[in-house]
Amino acid sequence: MSGVFKALSDPTRREILALLRDKDMTAGEIAEHFDISKPAISKHLEILKEAELVSAEKKGLYRIYSINLTVLQEALSGFMNYFEKENDL
Repeated sequence: MSGVFKALSDPTRREILALLRDKDMTAGEIAEHFDISKPAISKHLEILKEAELVSAEKKGLYRIYSINLTVLQEALSGFMNYFEKENDL
């Protein structure tokens, strides 16, 4: 879970996830939305992949990136469990 929150701590990575929420994209398509280098975008994508927040599928010369909402939901659910009170019955 800590890897997920580390990945989410960066605003660029959160914006990448927001873009991927709408549709799957290549690294080049993602990079078009930012004023940073393509290698920097690739590094952000690698961090998101390591946290399993995105997956990449190779299609021809390109890698198509997709968001993995299941991992995000599980991390947020686990985080919220820290704040739930147990019911005393």
